[in-house]
Amino acid sequence: MSLALVHSRARAGVSAPPVRVEVHLSGGLPATHIVGLPEAAVRESRDRVRAAILCAQFEYPQRRITINLAPADLPKDGGRFDLPIALGILAASGQIPREALADCEFLGELGLTGELRGIDGVLPAALAAARAGRKLVVPPGNGAEAALAREGQASTARTLLEVCGALTGARTLPLAQAPAAEASPCPDLADVRGQRQARRALEVAAAGGHHLLFVGSPGCGKTLLASRLPGILPEASEAEALESAAIASISGRGLDPARWRQRPYRSPHHTASAVALVGGGSQPRPGEISLAHHGVLFLDELPEWDRRALEVLREPLESGVVTVSRAARSAEFPARFQLVAAMNPCPCGWAGNPSARCRCAPEQIRRYRARISGPLMDRIDLHVEVPRLPAHELRPDAPPGESSATVRERVGRARERQMRRGGLNARLGQSQTQAACRLQPADQRLLEQAIEQLQLSARSLQRILRVARTIADLDGADDIATAHLGEALGYRVIDRGQALAGNA
Repeated sequence: MSLALVHSRARAGVSAPPVRVEVHLSGGLPATHIVGLPEAAVRESRDRVRAAILCAQFEYPQRRITINLAPADLPKDGGRFDLPIALGILAASGQIPREALADCEFLGELGLTGELRGIDGVLPAALAAARAGRKLVVPPGNGAEAALAREGQASTARTLLEVCGALTGARTLPLAQAPAAEASPCPDLADVRGQRQARRALEVAAAGGHHLLFVGSPGCGKTLLASRLPGILPEASEAEALESAAIASISGRGLDPARWRQRPYRSPHHTASAVALVGGGSQPRPGEISLAHHGVLFLDELPEWDRRALEVLREPLESGVVTVSRAARSAEFPARFQLVAAMNPCPCGWAGNPSARCRCAPEQIRRYRARISGPLMDRIDLHVEVPRLPAHELRPDAPPGESSATVRERVGRARERQMRRGGLNARLGQSQTQAACRLQPADQRLLEQAIEQLQLSARSLQRILRVARTIADLDGADDIATAHLGEALGYRVIDRGQALAGNA
């Protein structure tokens, strides 16, 4: 029977659905046809495969060759199917044993010389192959990435001839090896001088997974503070790191296998489009919010961003996922990131500064604030004013603040308390918030008065309670005290109008 079956994997979002490459040889004029919804790069593989087979000193069948990529309704793109197509043709023509293909999956683009070239999206395929209980063969350039799937067995091959030699038993392919983990040091929080309230807010945000907004004049340290957040976050678990690494793998921007355990930190420029933030394209790829999954997304100069770009953040901030829909297909990407934003208090940046250099009219400040919608601001848990520091606090011999390691220990203990309750405080549902954030009657009245005075929404109320719960966890308290609630209410600078009203 002139039929061969080869296992491979497609790319669909962060998943790697199985693809069965079916190759059939029949009589008729010599021709090669590829069916199964192939895109241009897949259709062109017949020319690459033919040249690679001939360069490997095999015979290319002079028969009618039909190649079916099943399932037929799943779009296939890229050069990842070159290797399985070539092996299917060789197996169908009896040049390599069909039985050896049963327990393996193959990925790789072929050069005209038969050399295997690397592709993207290998890590999701390696994880899926491990769950299916099959071995995986990939190009050498993808070996370190495939080896991150510890439960699977991945091998590397430089050429088509090496793969065929392994299938016939003439040689053994080397196992893929994961590189030694490299710890890239994060900037230390000790570098931040003064800014006691901002440092405290950064610690609260890290402990509970809350979103954070810094408001302050130019050069007061907002970007410096934001860059220190990854250094005080606990180390990502293996499952979290694999999820983040899988997104980086399919993004087309490359994955560094040596640093896959580090939490991502993304800081796109304010000229980035909505598609750059959430992802998109004819072949949907993840955007910045997905590349920051289980990490930090820093948006500087928040009012300078295009409003349409900012508004696409609303749903991911709540749900932790983003769905990119196109006419031909749709893809869902995880986006459980921690947002840190920074903005000036007014167009010139000096409102509220003791120098009294701000000349912005109240209407100018109002329009500046209106660039950020209320619903988006409502989803940010902590609004913190970052004041300009006096000169004596910036002296080189001024005492440094606490180090990131010290703060990270407190953050870790607070997160352990939250995990025993079921999850991070920032991700509590409404019923979970009511159960975990009970207040004393006097504190409940205080909260209600604040809600009425500040005209806060129900969403803001829930977020204040979750922040208060995080502050109590940092103190090791079982119940939320008045001090915890008062501090949580203090982190609503925008609502109180202190930072943006200034001296206008």
